[in-house]
Amino acid sequence: MKTPESVLKKQATQKKLADAAAAAAAAAEKKAAEDAKKFVANAEKYDAEYAKAQREAIDNRRKAKVDGGFFVPAQPKVALVIRIRGTIGVSPKAKKVMQLFRLRQLHNASFVRLNEATIRMLRLIEPYVTYGYPTRETIQKLIWKRGFGKINKQRIPIGDNKVIGEGLGSVGIECAADLINELYTVGPNFKAANNFLWPFKLSNPSGGFSSKTKLLHFLEGGEAGARGEEINKLVKKMI
Repeated sequence: MKTPESVLKKQATQKKLADAAAAAAAAAEKKAAEDAKKFVANAEKYDAEYAKAQREAIDNRRKAKVDGGFFVPAQPKVALVIRIRGTIGVSPKAKKVMQLFRLRQLHNASFVRLNEATIRMLRLIEPYVTYGYPTRETIQKLIWKRGFGKINKQRIPIGDNKVIGEGLGSVGIECAADLINELYTVGPNFKAANNFLWPFKLSNPSGGFSSKTKLLHFLEGGEAGARGEEINKLVKKMI
């Protein structure tokens, strides 16, 4: 019995679709393997650059000591800002600055590129925030543990590199290592990388903030204002 032509056409179509799906799956698997190698290589490259910079800083400090001088390290380029007080009593100017820094809620945190203008703004909101200079390790922990990316205006958890590639691939940031390096070094695409990240939602630190110390500057034994590299210890308590 001869197979109807309609059945033959259907079988041909199904085979064509199956072949296309198999080819697409193979191509995707190949790309995933290539990307994995590329991302590992990128991470190793950034690690080597970071280790080199650390060694150079140590060598320069030792040389300055031997020569009887002082070694002045490069000024930090990025700050991590954490909101530690609510909305009661916030001045309109301070409220506007915190909106610009995307610190709309208590315990929100975001990265800020440091320049003359942003430093002035940080001083204006010092009673309501604390800020300092994050290490590379701190940035990494924030992204992996509390990181959410903005994809089509939706808040998507950064569970793997695909989310980063989808949001920032157009500017050459394809994996977590690229994103961390861009933020830490304040690279040319810092603004895009920072805007891709939703403000981090941190927890109340273990032991909490005292209502009295919240009102005092960090240098006076309180919690508010600039705390330099001590911000990294606080982040560990809030992640």
